[in-house]
Amino acid sequence: MTQVHQEELLKRSNSIYWASGIVSICGIIFEVLFGALGSYILGDGVKQYTLTISLFLTGMGIGAYISERITKQLILSFIWIEYGIGLIGGFSALLLFGVTAYLPDGTDALFLYGVTLMVGTLTGVELPVLIRKANDIGVTLRKSTAKVLFSDYAGGLIGGLLFLFLLRPYFGLVKTAFIVALINVAVALWIAIKFREELPRFTLHAGAGGFLLVIIIAGILFGEEAAFHFEQKLYKDPIVYSEQTNYQQIILTREAGDTRLYLDGQLQFSSSDEHRYHEVLVHPAMAAADSRERVLILGGGDGLAARELLKYKDVQSITLVDLDPKMVELANEHHLLTELNEQSLTNEKVKVVHQDAFRFLEEEQTFYDVVIVDLPDPNNESLNKLYTIEFYSLLRNHLTPGGTMMVQATSPVFAPQVYWTINETIESTGLFTQNLHVDIPSFGGWGFVLASRQPVSIEEIEIQAETRYLTTELLPALAQFGKDEDQQIEDENGRLVELEPNTLIRPNLIEVYERSWKYY
Repeated sequence: MTQVHQEELLKRSNSIYWASGIVSICGIIFEVLFGALGSYILGDGVKQYTLTISLFLTGMGIGAYISERITKQLILSFIWIEYGIGLIGGFSALLLFGVTAYLPDGTDALFLYGVTLMVGTLTGVELPVLIRKANDIGVTLRKSTAKVLFSDYAGGLIGGLLFLFLLRPYFGLVKTAFIVALINVAVALWIAIKFREELPRFTLHAGAGGFLLVIIIAGILFGEEAAFHFEQKLYKDPIVYSEQTNYQQIILTREAGDTRLYLDGQLQFSSSDEHRYHEVLVHPAMAAADSRERVLILGGGDGLAARELLKYKDVQSITLVDLDPKMVELANEHHLLTELNEQSLTNEKVKVVHQDAFRFLEEEQTFYDVVIVDLPDPNNESLNKLYTIEFYSLLRNHLTPGGTMMVQATSPVFAPQVYWTINETIESTGLFTQNLHVDIPSFGGWGFVLASRQPVSIEEIEIQAETRYLTTELLPALAQFGKDEDQQIEDENGRLVELEPNTLIRPNLIEVYERSWKYY
């Protein structure tokens, strides 16, 4: 064998190792992308990531088994595998939004899981084919397997980091899918050129790849616009602002004077009736506290709770802890929100901290007279920890002796077991609770838990701030619950359900929440 021939074989084997590393990066990005899509569209991030990763790995196992049948035309097989991954994976996010918008409930989950399995299967075929090709070139099987697997595992780490810190934050889910697909197809074309003398009808295969590249580039340029059209179908009113931040999808809609904010598809408020929610959230706790100089808000990045708090002249400082700086930035700059929150977050009394609420309470030493907990519902693991005994114990430890806190606690109408489990969890920390609920037309019946180190009598609370809805006389009525929303909850067999406090170790609230909201 001549030295020139040896150098050519070395270049070809190196091409295979590079290709295996690059497509491995693409594979891991698609894997986590499908998990992120499931979390956004279907909810419960832990469940969706678990299912998509499991299905992807199962698909890879199926692909590895199928690869045994591929013994000829290895390079051609690899090229069309990459074309398939590029086509299916590239359009996955865009089509999922379309399926969600136009097809019946449940179809979106089946579509996502099917795509995950297909891309996983094609990915599982890649490596055995490349290993076999490296072996055919002249590299021993042991060395070819080791090098290709090294490229695969190293590529997996790079892919995860790229998705987390570059692709998802700066390009979003739809464009990321097309960009990764573009890389898959580009690698296939590069390998086709490297091994063109082995390919029958090279022009045909390369032309198919070129055509696919054009389609995918069109997806990069126009896919988000199409996805926005699909996403608009998911909302009642026209979307006037949409952004995927590092933490959530923020949507603002506007129709006939009604502004609505959605986070990850969940309605946060409607301007037509948000005053009902925020007045009940803030004023009973403020009226029941012995002092109200120092106030803490957890969540509330829209600035509406802070607006209500600033009605009290004796409030000296308000600390607002919201994880997402983009939400606060929007609340400070978008005219639809500043009209509602009266630019409360720029008030000199307000200090904004961008940090996880749990960690903030672990690190902060300050005591507060009033704590307002305005966090999203506990529909995933990251939010569930903010509805646990551990979290409420931290809150209790930050309350002054005569301090109070108010917790938004989802709907006792639609999810009574969730509401009363939250109440039970708060009581398990040794705090005394009072229960309130209010009818909010855009939400339905919504519940709150008022808590303090000392017993609080609703009848003795006097609302002292200017309000549009809440009055002192109305407050006792808000503490009355109907028979179908009270604490005596029966299961399907008519037996009373025993409520268990929610903890970090046993996060039972997530399952209860999913079951309760399944049909709403």
